[in-house]
Amino acid sequence: QVELVESGGGLVQAGGSLRLSCAASGRTFSSITMGWFRQASGKEREFVAAISWTGASITYRDSVKGRFTISRDNAKNTLYLQMNSLKPEDTAVYYCAGGIVRYRTIPTQQSGDFHSWGQGTQVTVSS
Repeated sequence: QVELVESGGGLVQAGGSLRLSCAASGRTFSSITMGWFRQASGKEREFVAAISWTGASITYRDSVKGRFTISRDNAKNTLYLQMNSLKPEDTAVYYCAGGIVRYRTIPTQQSGDFHSWGQGTQVTVSS
């Protein structure tokens, strides 16, 4: 497993941008799928984006396609989520997560396939 710490959340107006970072400790970061999930108040946690261990394969939930970009820097053990054109419905606590299976070519969207979770960072988008 890896230990994960998110940062970069905050309050932004609709249409604005934020960049989330997730710093990882542990030697397996560079070999596992990494993902971003979010949970809005009163709602279940939902998948946002995931990236394979090499960064070659990426998947997004439909509502963020074209607005959010997931990336990783394995040399720095860091995961990123660039969020542009933010909408009030993007308001949530955002969590980064580390996958269970190493060297997985296709990133998973299932939360059950992740076993390392950060503490979360709040993103609030005002209208």
